[in-house]
Amino acid sequence: MDTSSKFGAVLNKEKVTHLLSLRTCKPFRIPEEDRLGICRSVSDFEKLNRIGEGTYGIVYRARDTTSGEIVALKKVRMEKEKDGLPISGLREINLLINLRHENIVELTEVVVGQHLDSIFLVMKYCEQDLASLLDNMPAPFSEAQVKCLTLQMLNGLRYLHDNFVIHRDLKVSNLLLTDKGCLKIADFGLARHYGLPAYPMTPKVVTLWYRAPELLLESQEHTTAIDMWAAGCILGELLANKPLMPGTSELHQVTLIVELLGTPNDSIWPGFSNLPAVKDYTLKKQPYNNLKAKFPWLVPSGQKLLNYLFMYDPKKRATAEECLESLYFKEQPLPCDPELMPTFPQHRNKRKRPQMTSKGEREKDKDRSSLYQREEFGQTFGSDSKKSKR
Repeated sequence: MDTSSKFGAVLNKEKVTHLLSLRTCKPFRIPEEDRLGICRSVSDFEKLNRIGEGTYGIVYRARDTTSGEIVALKKVRMEKEKDGLPISGLREINLLINLRHENIVELTEVVVGQHLDSIFLVMKYCEQDLASLLDNMPAPFSEAQVKCLTLQMLNGLRYLHDNFVIHRDLKVSNLLLTDKGCLKIADFGLARHYGLPAYPMTPKVVTLWYRAPELLLESQEHTTAIDMWAAGCILGELLANKPLMPGTSELHQVTLIVELLGTPNDSIWPGFSNLPAVKDYTLKKQPYNNLKAKFPWLVPSGQKLLNYLFMYDPKKRATAEECLESLYFKEQPLPCDPELMPTFPQHRNKRKRPQMTSKGEREKDKDRSSLYQREEFGQTFGSDSKKSKR
């Protein structure tokens, strides 16, 4: 076997032990101590259990054997990459390295394994995510607790938007909660920087239940307003203790939005009729905004906040800064202190026992959970996407 074929054989095994010399054009062996570069080895971490799957990677709970700290270890999904790290992984790493805020999940380091597809993001561990909490809580959050969580989410969004970052996949399974009541926004696999001039982006982002109408109608102009629509869906979900608009398809999602907010038109949303996918839908005539009927017990300031978050026109939709100034958060019941938030069992770390049930019992269980069934889009730091539909 000649030198080049030997080198090819080494690469085909995906274990990086040799590199090609630029000076001699021949392969040379990398010293053992230099193979990981400045990154630590993933062998420094003890994998404890799988806790979820994000947009672009699987997430594990792990222990740093050096410090003993419990961390979240996210394996970057390579998908048979031949040209190094995928652009989605690079974007997430680049964003998280530069984002530092108490309500944004913290990336501490990147560690590597012995193979080309073994790259892991090490993040501060959060004990809960809102999706699994809402699925397993014996009683819903109180309004004071809802305000506490919403304020933290809005603070995180204000920081992101002030730094010209759109999350583009905000949902309850991407909101983490520590045992000290601190909420953190996670999973930046779809996040993007934005600015002027704006450049077109794919509209197929944001999990369906939280997707803004401009995305459903295939607008390629993405602004911070798509995050604010998702924030409104999350606030409504926390208040109602169930998903606000759980569509099963894009058509169904548009229908649910129209039923709740009325039929859009060019007078309330300039440029509506020119959106690419408008011609694909026949919207029924529904002239009423039904938010008040949906939340009859909510105070006027809360109704007003939801209405501003659900403005059809993205340019008129409330910003995170404006939401933080809402009277809703200054009226009784006042938001509780994060440290006074209740603690919960860590459902993600429990192994479920297989249950022998009859077909009839399985159907009953399916019906019982249908109110909180969620799309299987995967999640970061949430419950396993194969088991939970959040």
